[in-house]
Amino acid sequence: MTRTAPMTECPMDWVLRILMGPWTTYILWVLLRSGPSRFGEIKRQVPGISAKVLTERLRMLEGAGIVDRRYEATIPPRVTYSLTERGEELRLALNQLNDLARRWRATDGKPVPEKEDEAHLPSPANGAGAHAPLHAAEPAE
Repeated sequence: MTRTAPMTECPMDWVLRILMGPWTTYILWVLLRSGPSRFGEIKRQVPGISAKVLTERLRMLEGAGIVDRRYEATIPPRVTYSLTERGEELRLALNQLNDLARRWRATDGKPVPEKEDEAHLPSPANGAGAHAPLHAAEPAE
């Protein structure tokens, strides 16, 4: 009987490191609910993020194959960001994390947005229910 060597690295580590980056889940949330968006549109939907940080995060997500950057040589140039197939695969996981966050917040006695404010990320095909993410309503500490 042949034994395989045990994994020395958690298989989820790479994905979780990407998602843990500053503003990353918020940016993904915006792209998941809004679809392809220009830089300024994303910046307006992520209050408090600087242009520098948004640029860094989008480049990192593009490098990870999660976001596609489409450049059109117009005057002024038009750059549109959208999710790749890999990025769309995050929809279910982010919805599940959102459900978990709601339960834990309720258990810990923290405010939980009303259900009509809740944001299950719609598939672009049905376009339903684009709302603010759970963490958007949290006060700054």
